[in-house]
Amino acid sequence: MKYGFWLPIFGGWLRNVEDEKMPPTFEYAKKVIQSAEKWGYDTTLIAELYLNDIKGPEHDSLEAWSTAAALAAVTEKIEIMAAVRPGFHNPAVLAKTTANIDHISNGRFTLNVVSAWWEEEARQYGGIFTAHDERYDRTEEFIDVLKGMWTEDTFNYQGNFYQIKDAHLHPKPVQRPNPVLYAGGESERGKQAIVNSCDAYVMHGGTVEEVAAKIQDMKHRRESANKTPFKSFGMAAYVICRDTEEEAAAELARITDIKESSAYAGYNDFVSKSQLEQQVKLYDYSVSNRGLRPNLIGTPAQIAEKIKEYESAGVDLLLLQFSPQLEEMERFSKQVMPLLKESGVSLS
Repeated sequence: MKYGFWLPIFGGWLRNVEDEKMPPTFEYAKKVIQSAEKWGYDTTLIAELYLNDIKGPEHDSLEAWSTAAALAAVTEKIEIMAAVRPGFHNPAVLAKTTANIDHISNGRFTLNVVSAWWEEEARQYGGIFTAHDERYDRTEEFIDVLKGMWTEDTFNYQGNFYQIKDAHLHPKPVQRPNPVLYAGGESERGKQAIVNSCDAYVMHGGTVEEVAAKIQDMKHRRESANKTPFKSFGMAAYVICRDTEEEAAAELARITDIKESSAYAGYNDFVSKSQLEQQVKLYDYSVSNRGLRPNLIGTPAQIAEKIKEYESAGVDLLLLQFSPQLEEMERFSKQVMPLLKESGVSLS
């Protein structure tokens, strides 16, 4: 099992808590990622949104790609995974940017390809937002261009969305043939695009049964398409680790006390512009990325036991969220990780 965390670029993960003591600043992000390296974390995921989806569009947030490049220069071993949304980027330019950050990081830079869901954000920032299935058509072409630019000396491409003629990209990325491409999706078209074009599958939080079914389904789809197996299956989860069950339950009640605010501005777009396998309610949305569904809530021993169930189901990467970030990441590393190591769960 690899242990990753979402970089706190929005000021937190809780839509019902105004101040989580996690300022959306580069200095705080740098302190978090450098501490994470010392505590044994393997990966960080940097979400790409130009508006703050957690605290509300009027609040501060960090831009993903400039943050990723800066953090690559001040870290040594942690994988830096940046989200990318095709509707906001020129793929040939992004291929060059990716190669450059991969060199800055000495081969530690990966991508999480996201086909987007927030129509209002696209309107404000001039992004391309289209019907659901067409977004994945664009995504597949986008990835075709990335891979072509990374692997061919002279690249040409004639697609419905992108046309490239006699393009050169040097130096190529450190990682060959390409930086790992993660992606998540639950619709039929989304899964098809991921099977066709990506290297690893990431999921929102789900129960053990939900996640096990998704993993088996994606393994079967990949095999049926005569593709090599996925390199990784990751899942998002929010952690509430306390000394007693009662303390954990009290914290859960506190963070899910839903209050009407601009923090829920993206909710309607998320549930209406996506094709989701599980119904999402406001309770699920109170924490980012359906993080409460895995139920990593309780004492260190209870959380460790639940993680072992996910590893048995096929999850090999956890993308965790914490609040407040530094304090709870340290608690998890000192109280939960050792239990997993003792029980035989592999720690990378």
